[in-house]
Amino acid sequence: MWSRRQFVTQAAAAGGLTLAALQAQAQAPAPGSVLERVRRSQVLRVAALPGEAPYFNKDIVSGQWSGMCVAMANDIATLLGAKIEYLESTYGNSVLDLQADKIDLAFALNPTPVRALVIDFTPPFYLHGFGMVGRKGFAASEWGELDKPEVRIAIETGATSEIATRRFAGHATITSYKMRDDCVLAVQSGRADCWACAANLGLTAVKKNPALGQFHMLHKPRVQLPVCIGVRLEEDRTWRDFLTAWIDYNRGIQQVREWLYAGLAINGVMPEDIPVDVEL
Repeated sequence: MWSRRQFVTQAAAAGGLTLAALQAQAQAPAPGSVLERVRRSQVLRVAALPGEAPYFNKDIVSGQWSGMCVAMANDIATLLGAKIEYLESTYGNSVLDLQADKIDLAFALNPTPVRALVIDFTPPFYLHGFGMVGRKGFAASEWGELDKPEVRIAIETGATSEIATRRFAGHATITSYKMRDDCVLAVQSGRADCWACAANLGLTAVKKNPALGQFHMLHKPRVQLPVCIGVRLEEDRTWRDFLTAWIDYNRGIQQVREWLYAGLAINGVMPEDIPVDVEL
């Protein structure tokens, strides 16, 4: 079986060019652009989000980062001959960090209309589906089953799952919690019947907390949001175009899926633990 490097080389050769020739013919980025700065400094600045596996995970002993987005950043940096410099941030602050030119990439962002006014986005590298983690004995597969006053739903304040829950299960008794762990505790203690959340978060919570019930995707409607890389707004589109091609290529050869599975495995979630209707 070919390695990924061999796959790239053979694809280039099929078009009559060697990989080295393709790199040599690359158009020079505009002066002052993100790509020009990365190539000149040989440093790729990335927002890192502590405790956000499968995307990011920091070993408290070694200080080393791992996770899906770390693997993605490493691959991009390798292609550019750069080293990675991490800046610890949050989802919200990473948008500000891009605007302030503190970072070059902000991974795992949902491209909301408000964010799109101040930063740019790549196409999605995967779609973020929503479901629920129930207490023992509670299960649902459709939003309509939750959309009842007697159903108690825990949601994380400000999360995109909160928007979906209030829209499609607005008649339920909804309690908003500041922290994700508080949602898990509410379900575990019986104060809530379920926690509405993104698929990757729900799968991880169930794996780490045997006292919880199962994770189920929610349908009718099936809500999925794009997960993208955020970049700075700039007139020169070379940086974004490069990342777009990089995402399309790695999705096409199923590399993004492998990176996601490896990130989920950090918390013990294996491919066999993922329900068949979860589209990763």
